Amino acid sequence: MKDYLFTYGTLAEDDAPRQIVATVKKLKPVGNGYIFARLYDLGEYPGAVLDHSKRHKVFGKIFELPGDRKLLEQLDQYESFNPKQPSASLFVRKRIAINRSNCPPVTGWVYEYNRDVDSSSAIKSGHYWKVSV
Repeated sequence: MKDYLFTYGTLAEDDAPRQIVATVKKLKPVGNGYIFARLYDLGEYPGAVLDHSKRHKVFGKIFELPGDRKLLEQLDQYESFNPKQPSASLFVRKRIAINRSNCPPVTGWVYEYNRDVDSSSAIKSGHYWKVSV
């Protein structure tokens, strides 16, 4: 069975951050998609918070994961997710439906932001891109 990852921030960029670029190169691009979530600007990166009302969408890229479990461990470390202490993690890896245009959804992983977003700016378009200064 294939396993997928939905990325909406720095992992979705063509030039992934140096510390994770070797891991990202092992991911197989599948196409674009969206999840039901709200996107927030957290400064150096965005954070998505799942929206169970399905009123808000976050757009990003879908990747097929290779069978190597170490790859998920490397992604977890990059996203500051500790599976043994999810409540203390910056992001939490969750399995969700990833929607695609003109194709059935796939089930895969997403990293949901795990902190308060009250003082963060919402990115209403649901699209994230880094602005270079």
